[in-house]
Amino acid sequence: MRIARFARSGDIAYGLVQGTGDDPAELALAPLNGHPLFDPTPTGEVVDLSTVRLLAPVQPINVVCIGKNYADHVKEMSGLTGAPADASIPTVFLKPATSVIGPGDPIRLPAGVGRVEHEGELAIVIGRPARDLTVDNALAHVWGYTAANDVTAREQQQSDGQWTRGKGHDTFCPLGPWIETDLDPTDLRVRCEVDEVLRQDGNTRDLLRDVPTILTFITSFMTLLPGDVVLTGTPAGVGPLTPGSTVSVEIEGIGTLTNPVVAR
Repeated sequence: MRIARFARSGDIAYGLVQGTGDDPAELALAPLNGHPLFDPTPTGEVVDLSTVRLLAPVQPINVVCIGKNYADHVKEMSGLTGAPADASIPTVFLKPATSVIGPGDPIRLPAGVGRVEHEGELAIVIGRPARDLTVDNALAHVWGYTAANDVTAREQQQSDGQWTRGKGHDTFCPLGPWIETDLDPTDLRVRCEVDEVLRQDGNTRDLLRDVPTILTFITSFMTLLPGDVVLTGTPAGVGPLTPGSTVSVEIEGIGTLTNPVVAR
């Protein structure tokens, strides 16, 4: 099931996406009354998806991210930064909720931050309060999955020694286009294109830590709430974004998240 959050005539609501593929011209939307996690009811209406504006599929309180979770990206970043290629300890960081944007929203590059890069990722959307999870029960707390772009001001990330500023700018966390609730996350292709040129091409089977392991680790020290988002890491191939370009993250089984890039 695909669940979208959308705006129409000044109102914001959720709906069920109907059809196959991810071309809005070929899809329909069945709006819901209420939040889909809390006993929603169908309105009985069906509209063309192209007639509404898709928003980020959730408004998370917490956006928790795992870094260094693909071996090829660990090696890639070691070469760029000179840091040792050690991925034995999970790297966890947070992105502010104010960094979240939806499909089609512009990624705004702040002046003076230097090189800004894309990082296409599979994102987990939490459906139930989660604390002290185990590998065996972690997936029961997952609502679904969406595509994410962990946009990063690389020079700030490297110079600061911690990642909040470099990854926390407004618009630096595109999410979408919707949530897919019926998905096995263990073998999904993760692709990122800039101006239709392929930059990243990975697969979640190469994650150093899979989804249950990620959730078990994070909830060992913090509570995840319904609607929170967990980014699972990016494969190799990260590269620069420049004003005027368009970046797309495609996750197999979910769809494509596309955003223009502009100067702030």
